[in-house]
Amino acid sequence: MAPKRRKPFFIRGTYFDYPSLFFILFLVFFGVMMVYSSSSFVSYRLFNNNTHYLFRQIFFGMLGIMVMFGVSKIRYQVLRRFSYIGVLGIAILLIIVLVGGQSVNGSSRWINLGFISFQPSEIAKIVVVLYMSYICSEKPELLRSIKGTVIAFAPAAGVVILIAIENLSTAIICALIAGGIWFVATPKMKYVVVMLVVGVLFVIVMISMQGYRGERIQAWRNPEASSSGFQTLQGLYAIGSGGLFGRGLGQSIQKMGNIPEAQNDMIFSIICEELGIVGAVGLILVFVMLIWRFRFIAEGAPDRYGSLIVIGVISHLAFQVLINMFVVTNLMPNTGVPLPFISYGGTSLVFLLIEMGIVLAVSRQIEPLGSEEEKEA
Repeated sequence: MAPKRRKPFFIRGTYFDYPSLFFILFLVFFGVMMVYSSSSFVSYRLFNNNTHYLFRQIFFGMLGIMVMFGVSKIRYQVLRRFSYIGVLGIAILLIIVLVGGQSVNGSSRWINLGFISFQPSEIAKIVVVLYMSYICSEKPELLRSIKGTVIAFAPAAGVVILIAIENLSTAIICALIAGGIWFVATPKMKYVVVMLVVGVLFVIVMISMQGYRGERIQAWRNPEASSSGFQTLQGLYAIGSGGLFGRGLGQSIQKMGNIPEAQNDMIFSIICEELGIVGAVGLILVFVMLIWRFRFIAEGAPDRYGSLIVIGVISHLAFQVLINMFVVTNLMPNTGVPLPFISYGGTSLVFLLIEMGIVLAVSRQIEPLGSEEEKEA
């Protein structure tokens, strides 16, 4: 009996989703442009150099793109073996953050290695995608009972709880990623309702444990009467002053110290001010088209595992974009969630592009139309 041939680690697929690649690259370069526009004033004031944030974003953007192309050539099926190891590894990193992580703006979310700092919570998003995709594709029998569902969710839930102690917003996104994958995979919709109620109760408990989270609720309900509502009000002023076509690229007034760190979570308000409603809607349409392309990749994936991975990435993108834009427009309390691809931040951009690379790796194994007929001929 001939030995079983081991499948290669890398793959050269016959298909590649170039529309998705175009939208990804467009968002990265648009993000670099808006980071420069929104940060130049603050960058000059802090560093006597108006391109400080620009060059850092370019560096991490180029690094992320190179890693994305490398990841896109991997047989994504090999990622199955890292599902449990990934959960264990990220749990250890999150514990390290809680015990001795670097504190920024009063929250301990970073690990400082001296030459670079990173947020393990950004890595956790990928880990949750890979773990939930694995458990829902390889062990679907667990999803048929409430006990099995709890067992399946336990590792991901542990990661979410560790994140929530210092970073509730990212914990919510990780939970929504897991829920998005589970919603598609589970045959028991009543369990979804039960877990949704449990999730809401968990969020309420976590809000009550930290006073500043309650203050954000008050600022959301009445930003004029709360000291914490200053950033929200300034963001709304920026959106309102942009009008239909905006003040023009680089012409924002609110970025000049009125909106704290405008290049981060509130960058969408600067986009509205400088490019107007037209520019904001155009950006939203790009996100919609990227998610739409990912839907086709999910449908064409060669197996359930690949399809659920793409569903997880879709959930991540969709929920994070919605939460950021809802916060900026005061439709929900401030949560400190960056706008994917656009907000300044090296860790979030690099690991987001790694996710994009995994989706492109799935697309490489899609069989083009007519390929089966050609093989039979």
